[in-house]
Amino acid sequence: MSYLEKLQELLSKGVIPDIKDRLDEIFEEIAGSKEATEDAKEEVEELREFKADLEDVLEDIKNGDMDEEEAKELIEDIEMARRDDDEEDFGFKEED
Repeated sequence: MSYLEKLQELLSKGVIPDIKDRLDEIFEEIAGSKEATEDAKEEVEELREFKADLEDVLEDIKNGDMDEEEAKELIEDIEMARRDDDEEDFGFKEED
């Protein structure tokens, strides 16, 4: 599997669904409390921006605008973030 294919799979089957799940959790919390905290609003905005950036990466892969070396570097960055956080949610933790 090429780095481009691996990155595409990692983003589309792992990272982006994790972000969507976290957004759903935040919206459920907001619905339960009937009010969004400033922290929740900021996290939603950050997650939306991050998700949009990742979707742009997927579009670049689809359009052939990314090379294998760039894909390899992004994969390494994602894997390092996962190891450092020891979670698959890239540090976006649910508040207690």
